[in-house]
Amino acid sequence: MSDPAILTDRIGYCYRVRVWVMILSVVAMIMGGGSGLALAAMPNACPVDGCDVKILEVARSGDELELTFKANFTPDVSKNHFHVWWGENFTVEQVGRNAQTVYGVEQGRWHRHADYPTYITQGAASTSVRGDAVTICVSAADRNHNILDVKVFDCVDVSDKL
Repeated sequence: MSDPAILTDRIGYCYRVRVWVMILSVVAMIMGGGSGLALAAMPNACPVDGCDVKILEVARSGDELELTFKANFTPDVSKNHFHVWWGENFTVEQVGRNAQTVYGVEQGRWHRHADYPTYITQGAASTSVRGDAVTICVSAADRNHNILDVKVFDCVDVSDKL
């Protein structure tokens, strides 16, 4: 008795290849390779109403401050992330690379990072460079270090922690 034609001839070979391609496609989509599921599974993507980050708590950490954030996305410096700056020193329009080109203001200084949920102030957000500022701010920024929405930011008076 011979093998069924579907398993031995050219049609059978093509059928098996097609089945394997479908199986591999499903596996790739589940792992984030398919455009439909990749966006849904990407925790760094902003929700429909935009990326938002808030400062929930501030504590001393040596000479610096430890900020605890609550965000509706997972930060990644190569994608959507956080910018932290001193509010008396710069406006939200100044703390992105597009400050001058889009908002017509001089670019300020901020510290970009993806530390979540806690962050220790450093760089341009360090307590050592604040001058007389007592308000720390945070906003979401994109991979090009532009603030995603200048109307969505959070600032907290930390004078009692300095």
